[in-house]
Amino acid sequence: MSKSNQLPPFRADHVGSLLRPERIHHARRDFQNGEITADELYNIETEEISRVIDKQIEIGLKAVTDGEFRRRFWHTDFLELLDGVEGYVPDRGYQFVGIETEKYNVRNVGKIKFNPNHPHVRDFKVFDSLVDGRAVAKQTIPSPNQLFNAGIRDKSIYPDIEEYAKDVIKTYQDAVLAFYDAGCRYLQFDDVYIAGLSADDIPFNDTDYSHEELIDLALRVLNGVLSVKPKDLVITTHLCRGNYRSKYAFEASYERISHQLFANLKYDGFFLEYDDDRSGDFKPLEKIPNGGPRVVLGLFTSKFPELEDEALIKARIDEATQYVDRSQLCISPQCGFASTHHGNELTEEAQWDKLSYLIELGEKYLT
Repeated sequence: MSKSNQLPPFRADHVGSLLRPERIHHARRDFQNGEITADELYNIETEEISRVIDKQIEIGLKAVTDGEFRRRFWHTDFLELLDGVEGYVPDRGYQFVGIETEKYNVRNVGKIKFNPNHPHVRDFKVFDSLVDGRAVAKQTIPSPNQLFNAGIRDKSIYPDIEEYAKDVIKTYQDAVLAFYDAGCRYLQFDDVYIAGLSADDIPFNDTDYSHEELIDLALRVLNGVLSVKPKDLVITTHLCRGNYRSKYAFEASYERISHQLFANLKYDGFFLEYDDDRSGDFKPLEKIPNGGPRVVLGLFTSKFPELEDEALIKARIDEATQYVDRSQLCISPQCGFASTHHGNELTEEAQWDKLSYLIELGEKYLT
């Protein structure tokens, strides 16, 4: 096997979050009711993370995550612990197709900086020690672009969005280096905001910037952050259209962002949603440089338990090779199994069956 095939993202990979076991749900209820301490909750989470690491390795994943077991939401838990950001309960949740999410969000309350004592860095060290070199320990965090969602920036603190962007870039540069210093070598930015820029009606915008100006700003923010990336740190992104209790937020092809972002972002890999018709076709992939970033095709849905048809998966992989060399292709679920603590509408057994199946097909069609 070539050295490149030993680096993430791997031929069969996964986005990050996994269904929270009932023991964690129960422990969090006990904590909220004052029946266990924060330390007791943390220890239970750690035990369950250890168990889920072992399971990922057992089924053959080369990169493993902590399942995001310590988080309530994929993004707010990280963002609200930055300096200058706080979590709060808004009047409404996000409107998804067929459902409104639980009400929780973050807002800007001061100059934004990276918190040098950010708990997620400590949590990564614990996670990495549990992996103990048996696989690649993958850390997921929300993209810096999530801080550009409507309603987050306080315009009295940052009247100029470019000044805001400058501080967001520096905050995330510091975050990248903090995780690197903690031993992280596989980091992923999860990004609903960029996927939203693909839509005709941008779902999360409160600026007067045009579509193209927002795409350019997102490019500058991300490449500004990635400019400090050490050579032996792999950074990927997952471009998501929303994942909440098996529902999604919007539909859009990646075509609108491909000319700028696929062509010019300095990521090592793109995790892309391609599990159904809302995702559009593979043509935008032609903008990804030949021999450049890995393209992780999210051909398997994390939203439902049914296993995908093997012949269809093979045909989709073959179709993608019209635009990207097969050597750059990988496969994964289109998203995590539990972007929030609620989880998607399937069982843990179905989750593991799906991951085992995609590993089998990855070995069969991409090695």
